[in-house]
Amino acid sequence: MNYTAEAPAVWDPSFAEADDCLLSSDQCIIRGQHYFVKGMIEIPVIGSGEVFSWGVWVSLSRENFSRAADLWDTPGREAEEPSFGWLTTDLPVYPTTTLNLKTLVHTRPVGERPFVELEPTDHPLAVEQRTGITLDRVREIAAAVLHAGDGERR
Repeated sequence: MNYTAEAPAVWDPSFAEADDCLLSSDQCIIRGQHYFVKGMIEIPVIGSGEVFSWGVWVSLSRENFSRAADLWDTPGREAEEPSFGWLTTDLPVYPTTTLNLKTLVHTRPVGERPFVELEPTDHPLAVEQRTGITLDRVREIAAAVLHAGDGERR
């Protein structure tokens, strides 16, 4: 129950050849000036004990990105304070854009993607993260994402 974006919304395939750009499965740098990490927005599925996850990209400051990169393989890194970031993945299943929602990025143990906590606003995605979704909503998201071809199931 996970859908993921392959790159931040601002990534262009032409960047792949540039020396000052990088796109890996977990990190992205654009023009040596914009820094992103991939994390998970987790939404409880009501009554199931399961979690639905969006694999999303979040922009970080250069300082926070560097700190995360320095600690990438360091046990205990989950003790770090969360970092502020902007959501840079547009999830088209919501009526208003998800781009630029405010987040906190929580580092987790080595081998786990960060947990992305949305600012508690009235945006439908933030509401779903706080209150959970039904299994019918999971099916609705799956149908919309698969139909649009905007995500890949993991």
